[in-house]
Amino acid sequence: MYDKYSKYFSEQSLWDKLKKFGKTAGAKVVYAVLLLYYTFEDKGVGLKTKLSIAAALGYFILPTDAIVDLTPIIGFSDDLGVLLFTLSAVAGSITPEIKAKAREKLNEWFGEIDPKELQDIDKKTF
Repeated sequence: MYDKYSKYFSEQSLWDKLKKFGKTAGAKVVYAVLLLYYTFEDKGVGLKTKLSIAAALGYFILPTDAIVDLTPIIGFSDDLGVLLFTLSAVAGSITPEIKAKAREKLNEWFGEIDPKELQDIDKKTF
């Protein structure tokens, strides 16, 4: 999976995708993406972890995935599955600071989010 999808990951393409589809994808998907992105940026994270994250974010960015992202609600369900799987795999690298950064950015974009909405993701990471 590393080679197949990680080549699609770049910071610019990630922000472009979030800008274009963030509201459609929803807070859960965006939160998962932000957690992975900020973990990827952390200098203390190992190469194998970064490769896993790059592949997951590359899958998210890829315009042609299993379920078309333009489809409301279900369009990002495959992306969320990949993101959650990767979050579980790299959970040990997600620090409280990374979580706080992701929530801050999420609140900046979506306004105050009900913590219950993000419970599934937090269970995978902490």
